[in-house]
Amino acid sequence: MITVRFFLIQSGAMILMLTLSASVRVHAQTTEPADTTIHSYEMPQVDIIGRKPGILGRVPGSASIVTTKDLQQLTPLSGNEVFRTVTGLHAVDEEGVGLRLNLGVRGLDPDRSRSVLMLEDGVPIALAPYGEPEMYYTPSIDRMARLEVLKGSGSILFGPQTIGGVINYITADPPATPSGSITSRFGKDGFFTTLVRYGTTSGNVGVQVNLLRRQADNLVTTRFRLNDLSSKFKIILSDQSSLGLKISAYDETSNSTYVGITQTMYDRGEYFVNVAPHDELVIRRYSGSATYDYVFAPDVNLRTTVFGYTTSRNWRRQEFGRTSSTTNLTGVIFGDTTVPGGAIYMRNQTGNRNRQFEVAGIEPRFSMGYQLGELKNELDLGFRFLYERAFEQLVLGTTFNSSSGNMREDEIRTGYARSAFAQNRLHLTDNFIISPGVRVESFSYERNIMRGLFNNTVRDTTVIAGSDLFQVIPGLGLSYQLSEGSSVFAGVHRGFAPPRVKDAVTSSGEALNLDAELSWNYEMGMRLTPSEVITLELTGFLLDFSNQIIPVSQSSGGTGTGLVNGGRSRHIGAEAGFGIDFGRVFSSEYSLLVSTNATLVRATYSADRFIAEGTDRINVRGNSLPYAPKVLISGSVALSAPFGAAIQITGNYVGKQFTDEFSTVTATANGLSGELPGYFVMDLSVRYSAVPLNSIFSLSVKNVFDDKYIVSRRPAGIKVGLPRFVTAGIDIGL
Repeated sequence: MITVRFFLIQSGAMILMLTLSASVRVHAQTTEPADTTIHSYEMPQVDIIGRKPGILGRVPGSASIVTTKDLQQLTPLSGNEVFRTVTGLHAVDEEGVGLRLNLGVRGLDPDRSRSVLMLEDGVPIALAPYGEPEMYYTPSIDRMARLEVLKGSGSILFGPQTIGGVINYITADPPATPSGSITSRFGKDGFFTTLVRYGTTSGNVGVQVNLLRRQADNLVTTRFRLNDLSSKFKIILSDQSSLGLKISAYDETSNSTYVGITQTMYDRGEYFVNVAPHDELVIRRYSGSATYDYVFAPDVNLRTTVFGYTTSRNWRRQEFGRTSSTTNLTGVIFGDTTVPGGAIYMRNQTGNRNRQFEVAGIEPRFSMGYQLGELKNELDLGFRFLYERAFEQLVLGTTFNSSSGNMREDEIRTGYARSAFAQNRLHLTDNFIISPGVRVESFSYERNIMRGLFNNTVRDTTVIAGSDLFQVIPGLGLSYQLSEGSSVFAGVHRGFAPPRVKDAVTSSGEALNLDAELSWNYEMGMRLTPSEVITLELTGFLLDFSNQIIPVSQSSGGTGTGLVNGGRSRHIGAEAGFGIDFGRVFSSEYSLLVSTNATLVRATYSADRFIAEGTDRINVRGNSLPYAPKVLISGSVALSAPFGAAIQITGNYVGKQFTDEFSTVTATANGLSGELPGYFVMDLSVRYSAVPLNSIFSLSVKNVFDDKYIVSRRPAGIKVGLPRFVTAGIDIGL
């Protein structure tokens, strides 16, 4: 008999005690006693899928794992190239090198990846996971060992975002023996990246240290300097317990900007004009986490994670206007002044949007295997307490490159979140698993405005308002294993995302009492390996929103406080993936792997919704949601030779998209709205493994045919995809 008690106490708010008692009878696969020593365990951290062979067959929903081998073959310049190989994901480039991640899932808005729960080694990484889940900080793909993607009902074990799914970046664990490497890549325009890695284990302590430097002087229009230091420690405390520690620091300075080119500039071939060269974004992030594992028995484990991080996001942006009547001009003008809206007039002032975020949390997770009569069960449950706080100031500079000036806005936003979750995998037979689960989210938030613009007058004030949110999120998943590596699955779960605090409370202190963003997510599919050389994945899905909050932040192209509780929408579609290794088909010493995936989705407003357009109010029911392409296709051909050479060709097609609620086709002169035509981009990578030198040489060509295409019209104009870009690299093993 095992009894476990959890306590969570918050003064004046809640006292939670959870007691679990169960008679545990462990199933052994052999007659030998199970080895319970911690030395056989992986790095103590939270995985959303797991690492055991065949683990995908146990997942009650669509899921993917991008392995270390996959990353090596792709030679990605950014994480976007990796995400495009996963069905259902739409990655939108911003500057071409992945400094900012804009990821949409199954037709959801990709802006700043707000609808996806982003984790690194199981720990949240968004600015503020509940109140501002934007991805201004994006983990560098260079230092990742693998990626986990979960879109099905199993995502309710993680939160708060359960609509689009979960992305988990996994970094390298400490190795058993000393090993290290230096990986460098070079390209034109001052592009350079170097990753130094070293790890070892001595006695009961293992360590892995990574130091990454990335930079470019003028990569198309982007300059940046990025330093990224991370370290992981694995400490064996006893035969039953271990401790994992992770510490990281990130420092980035770039000329990231919201300003894009106008349609008139694009039509004239002025694709890569640096409209705002004085804009500067500085991001500094410091984080730490500790995960403690205690093994009560081979099938009974308690994993507790404590984490905290702080992120500063200070952004100097030069102000501009779109008419000749714009005041306080510098005299710098871009575009065509003869066309209304076709020009950009730069102003002699800046807006410095400075924000700092604090996040801290604790999350115990308990898992156990037990018998219920003759039926095998696996239970996962836990809770989390999370604190987050955002400090925001808007400082108006008096010149085109001022980083200081007059403070116009000053506020603090605070949130306290409490959640509990449980999922039980019931093995009705050896092959048939049913997985009911539930998550409960409670979020209290407050906005404290100390200075602001009221009736065109800046004044100090004390405006405090807040609200509370409570949501029960159920889910149910089914999986049936047809054979080794083949299974069918189905699931339904409640999609949930809390409202952004800044949108939920107005600048005048009015609590809008926004509902949570809610949906019912359904899916049914199969993962098949009809032979050792063929893999097949097919999934149908439906996301039915009872309330989808339409983003209105500057990053999504909106201004002010926009429509709230936006109404019903529906995402219906299918995903398919296929892979075959012709080398193994013909028993060749060469490997020829061909793979492809496709996503078809129709995301529309499914109820009456009237929006003002001039003096009219237009019903957009039936219109496509913005930035939701109906077709996504990705494919690759990878050839590997026994003497160490390898080549991979990758192609990606993105179907046409609309950029506003009205499904406007004709582009406006300012470039802010209009249809985005579909586009196809091909990449090429070549590698050679020089075994005697313990080195790998690589050459990568992005956008082989140098196609010009629009990836986005927001937030303030057209962004053009990365032109042909060539890099050469070397990976030296130490």
